[in-house]
Amino acid sequence: MKPNPELVSETKAWFRKAAHDLRMAELAVRDEPAMTDQAVYHAQQAVEKAMKGLLTWHEHVFRKTHNLVELGEACAGFAPVLVSLLRRAAAGLSDYAWQYRYPGDGDEPDVAEAEAALNLARETVTALRAALPPEARS
Repeated sequence: MKPNPELVSETKAWFRKAAHDLRMAELAVRDEPAMTDQAVYHAQQAVEKAMKGLLTWHEHVFRKTHNLVELGEACAGFAPVLVSLLRRAAAGLSDYAWQYRYPGDGDEPDVAEAEAALNLARETVTALRAALPPEARS
């Protein structure tokens, strides 16, 4: 049976946005001086959007949230092999949705922390994309 073209399109759109966030994180961490607050924020956003893409593909309704723990648990039901990675991503990236976003939020992360966040985001987005059938991958 051929998949619903609207579902394929919406799933691909989530993963395109995730790819854009990964690219922004890469640019931010490589800038001189590095914009580490932006790098970690976009790393978190990339994973959030990839998780929402997987859930979209499976027609799993999700609420408007930045909580990677909640989204990761829902994704684990469709990709049980990724449970460990999803938990690691949720633990390592969730707080970046809000941390460092405004003045006075504390010291910004260092370059090593930003690079670690970016690497974890890349790994997670790649794994979530691979959990889709070929026609749904962007």
